[in-house]
Amino acid sequence: MKTRKLGLDGPDVSAIGLGCMSFAGFFGTTDKAESFECLDAARDQGITFLDTAELYGKGYSEELIGEYQQERGHRFSIATKGGIVVGGKRGENDNSEAALRKALEGSLKRLRVEHVELYYIHRRDWSIEIEDVAETLTKFKNEGKIGGFGFSEIAPSSLRRAHAVHPVTAVQNEYSLWTRYPELGMLQACAELGVAFVPFSPLARAMLTDTFPDPAGFLDTDFRKNMPRFLEPNFSANCKMISGFRNFARSRGWSTTEAALAWILDQEEHLIPIPGTRSAAHLKEWAGAAEIKLTDEDRTEIERILPVGFAHGDRYSDEQIVGIERYC
Repeated sequence: MKTRKLGLDGPDVSAIGLGCMSFAGFFGTTDKAESFECLDAARDQGITFLDTAELYGKGYSEELIGEYQQERGHRFSIATKGGIVVGGKRGENDNSEAALRKALEGSLKRLRVEHVELYYIHRRDWSIEIEDVAETLTKFKNEGKIGGFGFSEIAPSSLRRAHAVHPVTAVQNEYSLWTRYPELGMLQACAELGVAFVPFSPLARAMLTDTFPDPAGFLDTDFRKNMPRFLEPNFSANCKMISGFRNFARSRGWSTTEAALAWILDQEEHLIPIPGTRSAAHLKEWAGAAEIKLTDEDRTEIERILPVGFAHGDRYSDEQIVGIERYC
């Protein structure tokens, strides 16, 4: 697995990380054995970077990773997130120093470590200026609890404000072939400031795979159940568009997931996508994406098949988008 730099002063991590939201059952039932098997596959494929959060299963994802590392004697570079009030109502966030310190201490305990490489603010608390939040995170870094800090789902203007207080390590926003709004300022701001950009849901929540998900089978707990892109007539329209991309990938001898991740990695060197899965088999399907080199012909064909803005429907429902900083 090739590596990339996690921000200007961060460690070298695998060019593709692993998102661990699925370990907490957000996209269907899972168990410890399956998750451990997936982490084994990540280790064996050279993936060194895990992404989790206090919110995922109310700490369960973190607990599982901590248990795995202790049992297997293997240490990953870990990013985790806090700032959302666990158990609170949607959109209830607390970025105060007291709340973030409590959240971070809890994460470290569950992960069974004294230090994580990256700590994100999961969602902004609009009652607190981002400069004050950056000062709090700088304290955590100076105390040795975190290697660097970042923000999830923020705007370029907020990144610049926080970065003026202390260099930000990374920004994590949704980015894929069907969600390209970061191209309207965030990718450029990160490149300018030396901040890593970490795309989550780079496989379009399992749409950019060789087998489409079946919305009729989504459990009530499945995060995608009420997303407009998975509701008709949007879902069928999106499947039709993505089928052309599948055919393109197949013609090149790649899986659909490999092609989708290769496209992201081809954008800039500061991008580190974190596809999520709980399946070792699925992980092995895309782990080789970092070795793919797209040609100018590939880039032109991908843009023809899936032009900017092709997706039918919004990426979130009105209820789900609460707390996300929109800028365009």
